[in-house]
Amino acid sequence: MFIFLLNFLIRRLCQGVLIVLIVSFTIFALLRIIPGDPVRLMLGPMTPDNVVEQTAKTLGLRDPIPIQYVRYLNKVVHGDLGTSFIRAPSGESVGGNQDRQRGERAKVFDLIAETLPFTIQLAAMALLFAMLLAIPLGVIAGLYADRWPDRLAVYASSVFVSTPNFWLGIVLALLLTVRLGWIPSIGYGNFAYTILPAVVIAIEMAPLFIRALSVSVAATMQQPFVEVGRLRGLTESRVFFHHVLRNSAVPILNLFGVQLGALLGGVLIVEYIFSYPGLGFLTVQAVVQRDFPTIQGIAMLTSTVFVVINIVVDLISTTIDRRLDF
Repeated sequence: MFIFLLNFLIRRLCQGVLIVLIVSFTIFALLRIIPGDPVRLMLGPMTPDNVVEQTAKTLGLRDPIPIQYVRYLNKVVHGDLGTSFIRAPSGESVGGNQDRQRGERAKVFDLIAETLPFTIQLAAMALLFAMLLAIPLGVIAGLYADRWPDRLAVYASSVFVSTPNFWLGIVLALLLTVRLGWIPSIGYGNFAYTILPAVVIAIEMAPLFIRALSVSVAATMQQPFVEVGRLRGLTESRVFFHHVLRNSAVPILNLFGVQLGALLGGVLIVEYIFSYPGLGFLTVQAVVQRDFPTIQGIAMLTSTVFVVINIVVDLISTTIDRRLDF
């Protein structure tokens, strides 16, 4: 068993490193191919062309893309994700002031460290809300396949997945914050500011878990070991909790890993709507300002987190169902 786990980890880690390199290089190259000069944004529109060109050469932005990427990887290996083109250590944009820009640009690692805890908090609460909604509906739909509970779950999932998250976020903010004053929603002052965006994200994610769980439970209920358990005199609750639910959990774990990785990558639209100071909001600002180092750092982090989460999920899945062979 130990040899199997070791071989599995080595194989998946090698695959993970390759995926991170491919994703990071793709984003790295695309940022430099698309039109627009970030140096012009850094220094301001009135800066002479020769100053812009000299600054670009100093930053290495005129070197071939493969050379820039190798240089960037060398810094990442040494724990340096680069320095923001635009943002100051306070998190605010430094505008076009060239002297201040050179002396007070923030480290990308620091920017991510400031925003990541907010996104982790939002992701955890959103997943909790999604599970509280999806598990009862999904399990009941699977136990009563092709009957009214199953149809109810399908209708609820259709409504949830068809509701645009930006529209739902705006409506809930107007209703619960502006009209009723029950809960804050814009920016971040305390933990309560996380609830409303988490609800919006949970409603968007819940249909995936509902359908995956209902299909998995319905399929597991048709397996021979369920009938064998009943013939052995096991109660329905024991058959369900010790056999059906355990074997139905593998697809949910895989989906859970995918969703968690996506959430930690930052839910861009929701965080932007609520001005929530997480990784997604930072990403939107970096894209608008053509802040290459910040975008690259976020991409490197999120792709790494996504790979690690999926490796952990696969390990857990093998302990639940030993028939799985990765």
